Amino acid sequence: MVRLTVVGCSPAWPNPGGAQSGYLVEGSGRLLLDCGPGVLPRLRELDGWPRVDAIVITHFHLDHWGDLVPWTFGAMYGPGRDAPKPTLWLPPGGLRELELFGEKFGVPGMFSDGFDAREYADGEAFETCGLTVTPLRVPHYQLQTYAVRVTDGTSTLAYSGDSAPSPRLAEVGRDADLFLCEATLKESVEGGNGLRGHLSAEEAVAAFHESGAKRLVVIHRPDELPLDDDIERAADGDVFTF
Repeated sequence: MVRLTVVGCSPAWPNPGGAQSGYLVEGSGRLLLDCGPGVLPRLRELDGWPRVDAIVITHFHLDHWGDLVPWTFGAMYGPGRDAPKPTLWLPPGGLRELELFGEKFGVPGMFSDGFDAREYADGEAFETCGLTVTPLRVPHYQLQTYAVRVTDGTSTLAYSGDSAPSPRLAEVGRDADLFLCEATLKESVEGGNGLRGHLSAEEAVAAFHESGAKRLVVIHRPDELPLDDDIERAADGDVFTF
């Protein structure tokens, strides 16, 4: 059995009182999917310092990785100094990205104090803390971004990350027990330059039906946008077992 806690599920601007993207998967280990602003303090409410074996970052928009910065400061100078380093799984090229961020923040190599950082590859499953994770690249403006599928061999979670419409969403969600799918947009249009980065609720439902997943929970949805009563919507603190 897998337990999922929604640590935060706000879109790029936080919902009132909300944390941004962070989803804690607990089975044979404890895996955090994304770590946006507000996630670290929420995890610290559960434990003095987060007890997490591994973290997977889907992409480098701030609302999905920003709390890695205070996490590494806590690892260098605060209560995380004696804690085991979580394995940090990054998109291809992510190790260099973190090096550049550390240089800009004035502390080169800072992320190595908090994490054992590695890169994953598109479509290649990897094992971490007793779970199998498969990342699949999805369209999100022009930024390298991944949806992920997580399984313990019996229970399966699909997580869209941030994505425009794509057949890969149905692939990552194929027959999953739970499909966390973003639905940021009011309508199936976005901006004026032709680029797409997100889904409407109708597009999220379509991806869910195509996937054959058992349960859809919408995430990354602004509070200002309503949903039909028959569509389940995540809230910070929600817990699902499957």
